[in-house]
Amino acid sequence: MRYADGGGLTAKARQRREAVRLEAAALFGEGVKPPEVARQLRVSCKSAYQWHQAWKQGGAAALGSRGPHGQRCKLSVRCQEKLAAYLDQGPAAHGWDGDQVWTGARVATLIGWKFHVSYSVSGATRLMRRLGFTPQTPARRSAEREPSPLQPGRRRPGRR
Repeated sequence: MRYADGGGLTAKARQRREAVRLEAAALFGEGVKPPEVARQLRVSCKSAYQWHQAWKQGGAAALGSRGPHGQRCKLSVRCQEKLAAYLDQGPAAHGWDGDQVWTGARVATLIGWKFHVSYSVSGATRLMRRLGFTPQTPARRSAEREPSPLQPGRRRPGRR
């Protein structure tokens, strides 16, 4: 499953899951057993038992969302805004004249040049997506390629 912010649930999905856990806490408060909670909320029994244990130890607050997880972005919000402006300028403005596509490798290089921060290609790609850009792959064709064997008027090799 792919997540919107590159390593966790979206804020909306976290809220939805938290609502289910808090509903389970209300049911536990009414004396409903974990298997019945699992059935009513359509979750696994294992989750219901884990939630029940957490509820017994810390109440409904123990079932609240703990926020987004995963590694924080290496670039500050201000730097991310600058990066978006650089990406809007296009690759030619930064020295890539051959074709006008932003690849993950180019963005990782640009981040290194402009912000002195090391990013992997996949990390730069995730950051691009978060900023609303899509990475592209250049169409590379060999200059000395042979024509397709299935072009009209040509016979397939090995056939008479």
